[in-house]
Amino acid sequence: MKKNADMELCDGCGTSALLTEKNGNEFCPSCCQVAEVLSNQPDLAIKLAKLTGSEFERSDTDEQNPRELPDVLDAVRYRTRDREQNTWYVSVSEMEGDPVEIFASTAFDRDQHLQSRISNLTTITRLISLILRHVFLGEVLTLDKTVKQLHRSSRQKNDLPDMLSTVLSNYRKNEMGENG
Repeated sequence: MKKNADMELCDGCGTSALLTEKNGNEFCPSCCQVAEVLSNQPDLAIKLAKLTGSEFERSDTDEQNPRELPDVLDAVRYRTRDREQNTWYVSVSEMEGDPVEIFASTAFDRDQHLQSRISNLTTITRLISLILRHVFLGEVLTLDKTVKQLHRSSRQKNDLPDMLSTVLSNYRKNEMGENG
């Protein structure tokens, strides 16, 4: 856990306070204590919720939170055309009916004219997939994960994903908790 010196809004309750980072979120002291109990003593959290009359139950999926992607997923493929009449294929991987990944490709991916667009499209789909896993699986979003997806989207040096990942890498925290 790392203390943030600036007064910002707590991700949990929204109050302005000195925050502590935990699992990619920033919490005030009160929410940090609750998060610690929820993370380290989930049975105690359930017991306290019952004792206070709160409607808090742990489901089977909560134990896997965040849920992980299985090796095999169902997917739906869509064929579509852009304004220049290029054919594109968009595949949406689903878990329990929820979209968790999206991929896009074209039959013309070796065409130099489309390389820049394909690189940008790969970036968009990787970042959307990251967001979908956050929304539907509870995966924590981090700067490191974002930079990693941008880096993987790059097709050549100094293309847009490469430039974005290079700039955002400047904001990564090193092991001492300083910008580096």
